[in-house]
Order: sequence, then structure tokens, then C-alpha cells
Amino acid sequence: MTANPPLTGLKVLELAGLAPGPFCGVLLANWGASVLRIDRPGTGGGNDLLTSHKSSIALDLKSPTSLAVFLDLIPKSDVLIDPFRPGVLEKLGLDPESVLLKKNPRLIVVRLTGFRRDGKYSAMAGHDINYLAVSGMLSMLGERGKPPLAPGNILSDFAGGGHAAFTGVLLAVIHRATSGKGQVVEANMVDGVSYLGTFPRLLTKMPMWNAERGTNTLDGGAPYYGCYECKDAGKYMSVGALEPQFWAELLKGLGFTEQEVVPGKFDRLDKRSWPHLKVLFTQRFKEKTRKEWEAIFDGTDACCAPVLEHAEMEAANYEQRPIVGLTGSPARKVDMPWDGKALAPGEGGEETLKQWMGWSKGRDYDVSAKGSFERREKSKL
Repeated sequence: MTANPPLTGLKVLELAGLAPGPFCGVLLANWGASVLRIDRPGTGGGNDLLTSHKSSIALDLKSPTSLAVFLDLIPKSDVLIDPFRPGVLEKLGLDPESVLLKKNPRLIVVRLTGFRRDGKYSAMAGHDINYLAVSGMLSMLGERGKPPLAPGNILSDFAGGGHAAFTGVLLAVIHRATSGKGQVVEANMVDGVSYLGTFPRLLTKMPMWNAERGTNTLDGGAPYYGCYECKDAGKYMSVGALEPQFWAELLKGLGFTEQEVVPGKFDRLDKRSWPHLKVLFTQRFKEKTRKEWEAIFDGTDACCAPVLEHAEMEAANYEQRPIVGLTGSPARKVDMPWDGKALAPGEGGEETLKQWMGWSKGRDYDVSAKGSFERREKSKL
């Protein structure tokens, strides 16, 4: 019998922010947590599309009546996601150690910043590309002789930020199960993405990745590890034939012999052979359409696969799945695989407050004309 998702019953307050904070929240929600986003009144919900299984209330944390709602939620919460720069919570009088954990010693406060909290950039604004830059990883990405190229905002915001924070929450939940105590989880995107780059960084001491950017085995230099355009312009095949047996399968599929592609005294590992190889591969891939190459390489060990695009994956009803599959306690189904939905401030919040706190609108709180949830004065009996 399949159990509920493993985080069922976990109550999470998510202070509204951009990309990494919401991603941490949606990962928790997908694995069963009840996630209540705290929006600012009048914001309209912003551009956050990572809203699956979440609800919202709007709070003006500078207003005593709104702040009272927030503080009353803390003892009932398991996790608080803080996406702000260092010092913001403290200015609001919400220092995690001296205020929040005093109200709820079991609370896990995950504080997610871009730069390191103790580094020289700590007070500066930044985005994914900046965090990637000072982590050292951006210097390894891109073509030779051109500026470094960031892969969208995937690495810092989501992998090194939101996903790392999610991991921190899980570790703190495990610790709490044995100690009974919450704690502050400090995550930042510089350390997160730097840790993701552990293996490439170590390879810089070895021949595989110790030369100029774009000239190494795994960064676009090797002709047997890259992408090639097909006969149908704008369609590509990816090649990753690193090992000898996969290289042999690749050559077989392309219709080459070893002697044709690596003539004379060179072998494929010799960088002096790479320019010639790249020209041959570029020309050969343009002789057939991507569909034709797929027919040749599907089911082989050539490490050659099509570069699929999201529009065609959607049209083919590609199933988006959670990051891992658990047979005993699976995640909630991905409910918005292709079309995100913004969550309006206050959407679903009344039901969540009823479930978490037993509150009802008009008795325990009111909603102002600006949409801010405000705690009613408790009756004096």
C-alpha cells in the first residue's frame, strides 16, 4: 500500500521572493508539505510560477496587526523560508535566534542569500550570473575566445540555491527527529554552485580540463563531446562518446572508419586531431535530418541523442516527473508541467489558516481593503 508523500504534515511559511526561494518551497510542497506563501499587499503575485500545491496570505510585516498574524503562525510552523538579504528579518524585529526560535524551538529557518553572508559582497544586490561569477564556475563556461556564457539562471538560482536549500531543510528535519530542536539553515548560491562544481574544479589539475576555456574534453573542445547541427537547420544531435567502445559505435553510425577520421600518427585523444575531426563531424551530421540520425542511433551505445525542444516534448505529451521516484511514499504528481500559474496574494490562504490554526475570517482576522490579513484583537473575558 502506497503511503502519503514523505513530508505530509510539514507546515511551511514561505516569505515571497524570486526563483530560488519559491523553488525550495515548491520542492517541499511536491513532497507533501503544506506551503503558505507570505506575500506583500498589493504586489499582484509577481512573476512567480512555482506555485504548485501552495496557498497565500498577504501580510504587511510593518503593521502590528499583520505582524501579529505572522507571529501567531510561527508556533504552528515547521519551516520558514527567508529569501531576503542579510539583516532584513532583523530590521523587522524577527531575528531567527532571539525571536523566532524562542517562540518555536522546533522551527527550521532556512535563510537563502545570493552571496555569502560573511563575504565582501554580502550587502550587494545580485542575480544568478553574479553568484556564478564569484563562485569561479562561470569562468569555465562558454566558447574559446568569447566571454563566459551563463546557462540561463539554472545553476545558481535553482541548483545551487533553491535545491541546496531544500537539501538543508531535509537535513534539519532529520536532525529534529532525534534532537527535538529546530535550527537555522544558512544557504547561499555562491557556495551552492561552487559545491556543484567540485568535480570540474578538481579536473583543472588534470589534462581533461586544465587548458583554456572551450578547448578541453568536457567544455566543447573535444569533437566527440558536443552538439552538431543536422540537415534540418536548427535541429541538433548531442554527442558524448568518451569511452573507446562508445567512440567505435559513433563512428559506425556516422559511416566512418578510424583511419578516415584520425589519420597518421595521431589518435582521438590528441588535441592536434580535434580540428580535423570537428570539421568531418560537422559536415557528416549535416547530410541527414535529425529524425534520420535518430533512426540510426536509437538503441545503440554511441552516446548520440537528439537535442529535444520543449515545444516538441509538450506536443508529444512528455511526462514531467518529480526529481526522484519513491515506491513507498511518492511525491505529488507534477500538476503544471507546461503552463505555470501565478498565485494571487491571499489565494487559498483562508482555507490554510482554517486548517493550520482553526481560524475563520471575521472572527480571528480581517482582510483590509489592500488585501492585508490582520489579526483581530482577542476578546477580553
